[in-house]
Amino acid sequence: MKKQIFKITSILFLGIAAISCKETKNETEATKAEEVKAVEATADRYTADVEGSKLAWKGFKPTGTHDGTVKISEGYVVFDNGKLNGGNFVFDMNAITVLDIESADDNNAKLVGHLKSPDFFDVENHAFSSFDITGVEEKDGKTWVKGNLSIKNIKKNIEFPVEVTVIGDEALLKSEPFTIDRTEWDIKYKSTKFFDDLKDKFINDGIEIAIDVKAKKS
Repeated sequence: MKKQIFKITSILFLGIAAISCKETKNETEATKAEEVKAVEATADRYTADVEGSKLAWKGFKPTGTHDGTVKISEGYVVFDNGKLNGGNFVFDMNAITVLDIESADDNNAKLVGHLKSPDFFDVENHAFSSFDITGVEEKDGKTWVKGNLSIKNIKKNIEFPVEVTVIGDEALLKSEPFTIDRTEWDIKYKSTKFFDDLKDKFINDGIEIAIDVKAKKS
């Protein structure tokens, strides 16, 4: 009987884990950081409109999800002969928000504080994260951006699909949602890779991200 109960419990746990992971989108592979190319003097530079730009994030756990934004404090994109060729974005980790909990709710402030703590982004010591474009490639009918993502002073190269539009003096760069493995940037809190006996209290290693940048020609 005990074996049967254990078997049923195990199946249920695996089912919960599978459900919590099934939303993974454009899962990226973090690789060694690459050299950032120098910007050509003839290239067109567009400066990010920080009020109209943002990074959206979404985290997963067996009992649900949390989502929010991180402010882009500065950035730019570069076009060479009309094609995206480079860029840099800086994210203000002190401006991280939680959107799925009412802002007036104490639980909102509690979660924001936890995200800023050493368990997650350690904002006191790492106030900013960044993304530097190292390459752009057309494949599968989409534009793919490669770049160095730096979080907690750990820099790794990732790749994700984007939609790029230039209308007059305005450039728009909007990524499809993509997923990074947070543990690659030393965010290990309640990860099953590093902690045993979490049962259904674990947090998925995958964080879903979407970057939306509006920029104006400098």
